[in-house]
Amino acid sequence: MTALLLGACLSLVAGFTLGLLGGGGSILTVPILVYVLGMEPRGAIATSLAVVGVTSLVGMLLHAKQRRVQWREGLLFGAAGMAGAAFGGRLGRAVPSQLLLIVFAGLMFVTAFAMLRPRRAPSEPPAPPPRNPWASVLRNGLGVGVLTGLVGAGGGFIVVPALALVGGLSMPEAVATSLLVICLNSASGFLSAWLTGAPVDWGLAAGMSLATVAGSFLGTSLSRRFSPEGLRRGFALFTVVLGLFILVQELPRV
Repeated sequence: MTALLLGACLSLVAGFTLGLLGGGGSILTVPILVYVLGMEPRGAIATSLAVVGVTSLVGMLLHAKQRRVQWREGLLFGAAGMAGAAFGGRLGRAVPSQLLLIVFAGLMFVTAFAMLRPRRAPSEPPAPPPRNPWASVLRNGLGVGVLTGLVGAGGGFIVVPALALVGGLSMPEAVATSLLVICLNSASGFLSAWLTGAPVDWGLAAGMSLATVAGSFLGTSLSRRFSPEGLRRGFALFTVVLGLFILVQELPRV
């Protein structure tokens, strides 16, 4: 009971971070499931994909009401990502659980670095697209999809800048459209993992989704009262500490 309560509170924190900073919170889902609730890593990754998918869907629908979602770019990027996520979900079956968590820890360090990088202001004009945007869409979409299917994280820290660069989207549009991409990738990765036998705790997935969505609403509503840069630095530091904790736990078992 104590573990479930702690898991619910941490899910609220993950959603709150997502709503407050526009990304990053989903990286907490797998550690919550494995180290707080005691799930087996493959089941935790599959359950995390369900939670991330539902949370990103709700966020995407809210942005769609404000007409920020760019459907063409999102669907093209998402199509490549879905193929990668399906492959990543199947690849996860062949990778030892401890190695999956070590890869996940590495992803946490990359996420922390990405959150510490200075962000382009919403008022700045979008970056010019690359010479071969279709190749960039395919490469970035497949790469993000494989990561999503393999370790159960959304990969928004890659999707947002890729959409801004490849699609020439403004930052608000890139953030909104990234939620569509993450939703599609999570759905594909989840189906691939589930159909290949990964255990899913449906009740836990539903409860965590509700807590994460509630936290996301709260974070969005309070976003103007906090310093985004200070919070981003604090969350990046927390992510590094959590990544180091995972390495300390899993490296001796490899």
